[in-house]
Order: sequence, then C-alpha cells, then structure tokens
Amino acid sequence: MAGLPRVTIVLGTRPEAIKLAPVIQAFQACDALTTRVVLTGQHREMVAQVMDLFGLSANHDLDLMAPLQTLTHVTCAALQGLKDEFKAYPPQLVLVQGDTTTAFAAALAAFYEQIPVGHVEAGLRTDNLLDPFPEEANRRLISQISQLHFAPTPRSQANLTSSGVVGQIFVTGNTVIDALLLMAEQAPPIEFDGLDWAHQRVILATVHRRENWGDRLQDIAEGLRRVLDLHPDTALLLPLHRNPTVREPMQALLGTHPRVVLTEPLDYDRLVAAMRACTLLLTDSGGLQEEAPALGKPVLVLRRTTERPEAVEAGTARLVGTDPEMIVTETASLLDDSSAYEAMARAVNPFGDGQASRRILEASCAFLGV
Repeated sequence: MAGLPRVTIVLGTRPEAIKLAPVIQAFQACDALTTRVVLTGQHREMVAQVMDLFGLSANHDLDLMAPLQTLTHVTCAALQGLKDEFKAYPPQLVLVQGDTTTAFAAALAAFYEQIPVGHVEAGLRTDNLLDPFPEEANRRLISQISQLHFAPTPRSQANLTSSGVVGQIFVTGNTVIDALLLMAEQAPPIEFDGLDWAHQRVILATVHRRENWGDRLQDIAEGLRRVLDLHPDTALLLPLHRNPTVREPMQALLGTHPRVVLTEPLDYDRLVAAMRACTLLLTDSGGLQEEAPALGKPVLVLRRTTERPEAVEAGTARLVGTDPEMIVTETASLLDDSSAYEAMARAVNPFGDGQASRRILEASCAFLGV
C-alpha cells in the first residue's frame, strides 16, 4: 500500500458523515488507492453514530470539539491539527464535502501544504454572502482553492463556471442520494410513544441553522403550533439539535403540546425511516431538501434563501421562510389539498441517481493517474 496514491477524506459534522459515507466506501474498495479518513471532532456523537451505521472507522480524530465552541476555535484548531496530519501522512488529494467550517478549514490546510483539493457538493449558491452564515462564504472560498469540483447538478456546474474557478468540474449528482438509497433498503419501521402513524398525519420537522436562532426560532415554533391546532389529525415529530441555543427554546415552546413528540437527534437509519413514514417535512436542513423528494415527500423549507433552487424549480420543495402565517398557509395547502400534495410528492427529484460516489472515484483516479 505504501506506493499507492493516498487520498485523505476529512469530515467533522453529521451531514458530512452521511454524504461522505458512500464516498468513503467507494474509495476504500478501490485497490488503486490508499484512503485515510480524518475526523475533526466538530460534532462528536452525531458523527460516530453515522460512521457506525455505515460500518466505517476513522484513522485519526483531531478531537477539537469544545463547549460552546466558536467558528474561530473550530477553524484554528482544525488548521493546526490538519497541518500535523498532512505532514505525518502526506496525501496526493484531500476530499472535503459541502460548506461546513470543517470543510473550509480542511481545504485551506491542504492548500497551505500545496495538496490538491477535491470538493464534494461544489457550486451551491444563494448569492447572499451572509445567508446562510457562514456556509455561503465557506463554499465560495473552498471553490477558489479546489482543483476538482464535484457539482451535484448542472446549475451548480454553471455557478462554478461563472465564478471563474480553476481546475476540473464534474457533474456527479449528490452523494446524499447514494447514502439514502443504501439506508432505505435496511431502515426498520420507526415507532414513538405518542405517535400513531396509521391514524395521524405526521409532520417531521428539523431546525438548527444559525440564521434561524433567536426570534426566527420562536416564529417557527409558533407556526408549527398553529398548524397542529388547525389540523387535529396531525402530529409533529421534532428531533432536537444538541445545541442548547436551539434545543431549549423548542422545548419551552412546543414541549407541552399533546401532539408534539420531541426526541434526541435520530440516527440516520431512523431518520430515513421517519422520512419514509411521515406525510411531509418542514426543515431548514439543506440535505433533507435533497433526500425527502427521493422518498416522495414534499418539503417546506424554513429559510428565506436556499442554495438548492433546483428543488424549488422541480416542485419538490417550497421556500416558506419563518413567518408563522406563511408556515400555516403553505402547510395547510398541502394538508387540505390532495392534488397540491400529489404534485409535490410525484415531482422528479433533481439531485441524482445514486451513482455520485462512483463518478467521484473515477474522476479522482483519473486526476491521480491510476
């Protein structure tokens, strides 16, 4: 193995772990490469759950997670830790995913060591530098120092071309569809005390994004409560993010409602099972905008902007923002109008066919000359 090109895959958060799991599997199965997996520790338990679920392990963990950690802490700790990692195990290619602080720091650390960077899920844009923050800046900065750009859609490819990036651009589809299809085959049915999947229409909601902290979080909770009050046959399943800035307000605002089930973050197989069983999703997550349509579930996006306009244009997702009245109106339109619901549920998912990881491997091998 010593003479084979080394590819180091760096990740630090749960979304990265989900989207990179099928990539790691594909690279580890390739006899022409040696693959090293490095965790930053930006999220700990949530990443470990996903890694275990896909039967993966890391070669090294920077263990940088700290209580109430800041973006500055994550960036600086990752830069120093990855500098040492790349010196000890020099890679010929570093792969990062998406727009997290881990992804940006890893790309920058590789750039400082003059190691080529491959960017998985490249080219997403809102064209508002501060929304979402810091993700829009992170992904733009990564694009400028990457040599391989793995764009999930033609629109992402066009965004990269128009921003004048160097290197090669490949349209691969999104690896989250690879992960979803793998997990959907094995995810067991899901049960919760207080939910009657057979007789209730269950809304699955997730909220975590930084731009929704504070007043917007309270507006979302108010909208969700009003939806439940207006539709007695509905229930809400809300996995709580571990960040107390999100968790504590949602517990206070929704925890006493008789048809709200608050849970810990769901392991990925249980999340897939919940998506499969629910009626619709309300979320500020980027990944769920891509995943839920693959299971035929409409998505209402609790954000003012999205870097995934393909979903909105395809009719699989709809931007509703955080205003309670808009949340109530748009959710009611799907709950009360079966034709509107079916139009979204049957729209074609624009994000891929489950072969993105294979395409990323093939492009990386060609770049490395193997």
